[in-house]
Amino acid sequence: MLSGFEPVVQDNCRVLILGSMPGVASLQKQQYYAHPRNAFWAIISELLSIEDNKTYEQRCCLLKNSGVAVWDVLKACRRPGSLDSNIEPASESANDFERLLIENKSIRAVFFNGAAAERLYRKHVLKLVNSKHPELVYHCLPSSSPAYASMTYEEKLKHWHKIIEYI
Repeated sequence: MLSGFEPVVQDNCRVLILGSMPGVASLQKQQYYAHPRNAFWAIISELLSIEDNKTYEQRCCLLKNSGVAVWDVLKACRRPGSLDSNIEPASESANDFERLLIENKSIRAVFFNGAAAERLYRKHVLKLVNSKHPELVYHCLPSSSPAYASMTYEEKLKHWHKIIEYI
């Protein structure tokens, strides 16, 4: 079984970006979006004017200070490799979103980093939180993963600009 990470979040966060489950490179480094070809940090750096020379810890701090939280839908699963399509459905276990949303009442928008994150959220989480948090709005963004190669970085960035409206 693979286990995910704790959320990157603080009290003022208004936006929550959700991935599905950390990939192999991220699990090895114990960092969100650690694969060198994953566009997440490049996109976020451009959107939030974060300098490229920042450490992972500094980027996470700047992300939170900008009102953006990051987490994954799944707390644990079995998956050979990094592809979401290889996640074994019977092994999927979702994170505790009820707790996260109670502890972080300022979150108003949830952005999915790819269709797999949205699908997993709808499957495991939406019914549990929808009645208690009807104010949440949801948006699916193109995946920042290098596996999603049908869209250029510039095209992905254009879609990801939607986040700015909520922070």
